[in-house]
Amino acid sequence: MHSKKKTPEKYYVGIDVGSASVRAALVDGLGTVVAHAEQPIQIWEPQPDHYEQSSADIWAACCSVTKKVVSGVDASHIRGVGFDATCSLVVVDKQFQPLAVNCEGQNYRNVIMWMDHRAVSQVERINATQHRVLSYVGGVMSVEMQPPKLLWVKENLQESCWEKAGHFFDLPDFLSWKATGVTARSLCTVVCKWTYTSDKGWDDSFWKMIGLEDLVEDKYEKIGNHVLSPGESVGQGLTPEAAKDLGLPEGIAVAASLIDAHAGGLGVIGADVKGHNLPCENQPITSRVAMICGTSSCHMGVSEAPIFVPGVWGPYFSAMVPGLWLNEGGQSATGKLLGTRHILETMQAAGHHINTLFLCGGLSKNPLFVQMHADITGKPVVLSKEVESVLVGAAILGACASGDFASIQEAMAKMGKVGRVVQPNHEHKRFYDKKYEVFLKLVEHQREYRSIMNSF
Repeated sequence: MHSKKKTPEKYYVGIDVGSASVRAALVDGLGTVVAHAEQPIQIWEPQPDHYEQSSADIWAACCSVTKKVVSGVDASHIRGVGFDATCSLVVVDKQFQPLAVNCEGQNYRNVIMWMDHRAVSQVERINATQHRVLSYVGGVMSVEMQPPKLLWVKENLQESCWEKAGHFFDLPDFLSWKATGVTARSLCTVVCKWTYTSDKGWDDSFWKMIGLEDLVEDKYEKIGNHVLSPGESVGQGLTPEAAKDLGLPEGIAVAASLIDAHAGGLGVIGADVKGHNLPCENQPITSRVAMICGTSSCHMGVSEAPIFVPGVWGPYFSAMVPGLWLNEGGQSATGKLLGTRHILETMQAAGHHINTLFLCGGLSKNPLFVQMHADITGKPVVLSKEVESVLVGAAILGACASGDFASIQEAMAKMGKVGRVVQPNHEHKRFYDKKYEVFLKLVEHQREYRSIMNSF
């Protein structure tokens, strides 16, 4: 759909690949979504805990929605493209053709989705090593991260996939490669899901310890030895082939990508809050937490110094906002609102100074959901002016890659807009304080029961 607003001079395209659909938006330099489109993508579940997709299907959807959103404007005014996507694993051979990640040999199903849990035994063995890199993921690696999935592929698809593989991409990086022909990875993906660190790079000892020493032997060519900061321009921009696919001019700037939740954080956490009487006004963005909420949720806070919190992912340097450390706390089921308070209190106890919650995602459209978050946490909740904050975050990347903004922080302040502010109802908060006491008691009991059964 297109608005009747007067055409501005500059546009940016944000492309967001979620679990079940691809969305695109045309965003102007003030962060206004001028046009948007959505298209579903396919998910296969060949057996329990196995979830797969097709990189060809995903790219085709990206092209379709992009052509729709740019159809009503002069393409010469489009300055940059930014991608974000789920942290799914894409496998291609040495000729960049899809390789099956399944025993059926279906090559078009070459993506292991982020929510796939086939690698449970592999992640248990990885965590048993207690390697130092685990301190950057809260002490325990998730089965949804990439190292256990890579190990599963090697142990279960040695000949059909592992030995033939030329590249293992995080989905956001696959999209930037598809657009530019450059295999560079984003600092966001490799730091958050692959154990890379911005200061030391890959840790050889970790990969050798878990049985993936072959990745070290080829100098990490298969998983990335060229890493860019989010928003940095990739290669020479859109290739002729990608430009034709997307319906855009050749050479348009393409940004190093972000994971979808991080794009949502980028789209809201840096918004200019002047005039809204918020406690975070005239405070650095380290006083804010972004919550990206859908079927699952992610709470994202940044800090000037690294903060290690058991059970909370990070600290990740420059993984979302350049120059700042990122911590992430999450819930698989967003509806467990009391968990939000627990995550925030855990982060604050470890050193985060949080006074305002920024909310985006599908459930931010639910007034009851938003008010309950304010009441439970006792903090004001800020909603973005644009409900498609994740797409705005992706567009911010494109704006930075184009050179139109000096930094991501500048683009965030310019393009991120405050819509509505919801204040906590302190009478309701007293009720939720009691509910929270019950929640903590339930957690305590659960740990006791687990200890009893583990001693059996």
